[in-house]
Amino acid sequence: MNFTTKNIAKQNNKPGGERFSAWFLLFAAAVFALLGSCSNDTKHSKNDRKLGRIYDKTLYLSDMDGMLPQGITGEDSTVIINTYVRYWMREMALLHEAEQNIPEDLNLEKLVADYRASLIKNNYGNLVMNKLLDSTVTEQQLQEFYEKNKEQYQLETPILRCRFIKAPRNAPNSDKAQDWWNSNKSEDFADLSRWCSQHAAVHHLQDNTWYNVDDIAAYMPQGTLTVDNVENRKDFIQRDENFVYYFKLLELVRKKEIAPLSYIEDQARKVILHKRKTELLEDLKDKLYQEAVQKNNLKVFE
Repeated sequence: MNFTTKNIAKQNNKPGGERFSAWFLLFAAAVFALLGSCSNDTKHSKNDRKLGRIYDKTLYLSDMDGMLPQGITGEDSTVIINTYVRYWMREMALLHEAEQNIPEDLNLEKLVADYRASLIKNNYGNLVMNKLLDSTVTEQQLQEFYEKNKEQYQLETPILRCRFIKAPRNAPNSDKAQDWWNSNKSEDFADLSRWCSQHAAVHHLQDNTWYNVDDIAAYMPQGTLTVDNVENRKDFIQRDENFVYYFKLLELVRKKEIAPLSYIEDQARKVILHKRKTELLEDLKDKLYQEAVQKNNLKVFE
């Protein structure tokens, strides 16, 4: 249950309590930034506490009802209320000045009506999507989309799949790690993964993940791995004063080549769902329009 104004009044009479953390106050300020409320005196009871007034606008304690979290102390609620009052007054000062300078050709009522209509349609659209939209995208659908659209996904920079480890030279069991690296046994790979989790500064051992060449190269001494030499440095172990670098190239796709499906899969899935959503909304519009026609609820004036 959120705090009400009555709760706040009671809490303000209580001593101390645990202070809010700084991050929460920042969060609260961000939420309040969306709530520039201004009220008319006639909408509030005589017992409602006034927090501030600027020009013809008044902020009441009830305007903040539900805006404070559970468990807040009286001291902390006072801090947040005072912070919001100062924010609100600055916003209302700007609003007052804006109201004095509304252009004569600004059709404010139309803008408000259009915005209201947009909010209502978007809200209904979301309800329809949640109820009717099939959000499942199969592998076959992804593959079909890829075959039809893959020319659009030409790479601007080379990408690769690889295994990569950057570990301190003095890390425990480094010799075993090198043996595990060179092994093809699944149990040795499992041991290597555990060792990396404990000792490696950086490790990428997901064989299905794609990276830009430069992103992997950035972990190594300059010039160790580049777009130009990656094909000649497919598998190496290299040391410097502080680290050991393990690199194994699994697959490379060059610049200007078509990105593989696995690289664009998330993007493709979003495009498919967006198209599906658009089609569903258009079908809904057509259906509702036809209903209006059948019920004789529309007329075109010549």
